[in-house]
Amino acid sequence: MRYLTFAMAKGRLAKDSLKLFEQIGITCEEMKDKDTRKLIFTNEELGMRFFLAKPSDVPTYVEYGAADIGIVGKDTILEEGRNLYEVMDLGLGKCRMCVCGPESAKELLSRNEIIRVATKYPNIAKDYFTNKKNQTVEIIKLNGSVELAPIVGLSEVIVDIVETGSTLKENGLMVLEEVCPLSARVVVNQVSLRMQHERIRDFLTKLSTVLDK
Repeated sequence: MRYLTFAMAKGRLAKDSLKLFEQIGITCEEMKDKDTRKLIFTNEELGMRFFLAKPSDVPTYVEYGAADIGIVGKDTILEEGRNLYEVMDLGLGKCRMCVCGPESAKELLSRNEIIRVATKYPNIAKDYFTNKKNQTVEIIKLNGSVELAPIVGLSEVIVDIVETGSTLKENGLMVLEEVCPLSARVVVNQVSLRMQHERIRDFLTKLSTVLDK
C-alpha cells in the first residue's frame, strides 16, 4: 500500500494538528521526540508518513505531489499561490492579515494616495491594494520586524499578521484595514485527490467530526 503523505508546517501548528489527529486515531509517537534528527516519520500500521517543513515550503511539496496533504496557514497559501485544493479550515491559529500604521496614515488610505507598504507578504499586499482597492502602492519586502518600517519612515503602512495587536500598540501603530481572516487549513494535491480519493475523504470526514464538537 502506498503511503498517504502529510507535510506539516513546523512549530506550534504541527503540534496542534497532531493533537487533532490523535483524536481520530492517527498517531505518530516518534514525532514527539524533541531530540530527534529524523526528517520523515512513519506510521506503518496506518500506511501514513509525515514530515515537517518550513511553512512557506508546504504548498510547494503539496503542489508537486511530494505530499498528498498539507497543513499550513491561510497566509502562506495566499502568498505562495500554488495549484492545490484547499479543503478544510482547521480553525487553529486564528488571526487576521491587516493594513497597519500610525493613525495619520488613515487619511492616505482613504484618499487612495500613492504610498509605500512594507510587508513580509508582497503578493497578499499587492493583491489587496491592486485588485480590491485599486490603489497604487510601492511594496517593500522585509523579512524581520515590519513594525519598524513606518516608525523609521521606510513606509507609510505595513501589511502584517495581527493576533492581539499589542505589538502594534507598543509601537504607536494601529489596525487601519482588515485584509482577510487567517487560520490553519488542510490543502490537498490535485492528483492525490483523484488517486487517493477514498483515503483522503475518510481522513477529512473523521477530522470534521472532531472539529464540529
